[in-house]
Amino acid sequence: MFIKTIVMMVVYFVPVLLVITGVVDQTWQLFACFILSGLGMAGIGMGIMHDAIHGTYSKNPTINKLLGYTLNMVGANATVWRIQHNVLHHSYTNISEGDDDINAPFFLRFSPNAEKNALHPYQHWYTWFFYGLSTVSWVTSKDFIRLKRYYDMGLLKGKNVYRNTVLKILAWKIVYYAFTLGLPIAFSPFGVGEILLAFLALHFVTGLSISLVFQTAHIMPDVEFPQADENGMVEGERMLHQLATTCNYSEKSRLFSWMIGGLNYQVEHHLFPDICHVHYRKIAPIVKATAAEYNIPYHSKKTFFNALQDHFRMLYLLGNAELVPVKA
Repeated sequence: MFIKTIVMMVVYFVPVLLVITGVVDQTWQLFACFILSGLGMAGIGMGIMHDAIHGTYSKNPTINKLLGYTLNMVGANATVWRIQHNVLHHSYTNISEGDDDINAPFFLRFSPNAEKNALHPYQHWYTWFFYGLSTVSWVTSKDFIRLKRYYDMGLLKGKNVYRNTVLKILAWKIVYYAFTLGLPIAFSPFGVGEILLAFLALHFVTGLSISLVFQTAHIMPDVEFPQADENGMVEGERMLHQLATTCNYSEKSRLFSWMIGGLNYQVEHHLFPDICHVHYRKIAPIVKATAAEYNIPYHSKKTFFNALQDHFRMLYLLGNAELVPVKA
């Protein structure tokens, strides 16, 4: 984890610093640096802050808290993410209204329990573009919108806490935009338009990378989309629910797994979110054997490309076919 942290931080910071200091002076170099920084940003999100906010990066809570702030450093917010991911996504995986990862804007349909409209039959073609834009909205407006909603839901206690969190989000975003936009515009030899386009390229790489890794774990033809009853409750046992709604992929690729923070082992992560991702590779065969022993589904795709193919097919089915939702 220590080596990965150093690598991802260097990949994120150094290319932008090369632009700010004027070492980079050609347009192709500018875009190469920002795209590389985007990969570092994705690596920080998947391989550092994800474990830290789950409390699994270190046995020391202070280290976890500090490294959780790496999410703030790349323009998002650890407080909002903790509620969205740890509380809602892990508690209500693939449950409409509960899991914010499938609560999509009107032009996307990520669950058979969501309403269908005239745009959805084409979503398997255009969703990928919006995946690339996802982190742009994240570092601009999404944190504020979600924080207000979580406060209204009672997931954030006290007006003072809400107000202070808004101010902290604003302060961190000012720092982020100063580093990725302000300083390059002020000190690099490039024009404002070039910097803005490079900034968008950075985020397109980050957004596409993160979205494909996370969405191929849950929006798949094989997994289930349970429904809550009128009281918001879902029947069944937690671990069985996670096995039914989650999918692994590319389990044999150690390099790929290292790069994406072990998130190709989403089954193990959802079963044991309090274990660091470096252990998933050894845990997975035990989980798979136990699932087979008790005749419980264990979803896994051989390669990441296979997972992407099935995700594409699921987007098509959600937009065109009458899928039967799983009821509580």
